[in-house]
Amino acid sequence: QVQLAESGGGLVQAGGSLRLSCAASGLTFSRTVMGWFRQAPGKEREFVAAISRSSFSTIYADSVKGRFTISRDNAENTVYLQMNSLKPEDTAVYFCASDYSLGNAHSRMRDYDYWGRGTQVTVSS
Repeated sequence: QVQLAESGGGLVQAGGSLRLSCAASGLTFSRTVMGWFRQAPGKEREFVAAISRSSFSTIYADSVKGRFTISRDNAENTVYLQMNSLKPEDTAVYFCASDYSLGNAHSRMRDYDYWGRGTQVTVSS
């Protein structure tokens, strides 16, 4: 049974930092593209960042480029999202997702097979 478990969310002031983690089990982690998505209240889920199997390629939404960094540790079956210079508009539930893919990192939400339950990030102004 595949499980993705996010952690590291919380309440932080604008300008602060958080590091999200997503621990994966029940899948061959090193064969998956991993992505982070977020959903704010009343809005659709949107892409944040993704990383290829070997960390060779990473992509980011324009709204987080230069502030967020995605990384992974295949030995630990974990993907991370380092979030710096947080803004109130970053407030959302953050989800990690996996896609068995031979290709590069991508933002195609429909292609991600498994999803975590999410972790809340709240940025106060």
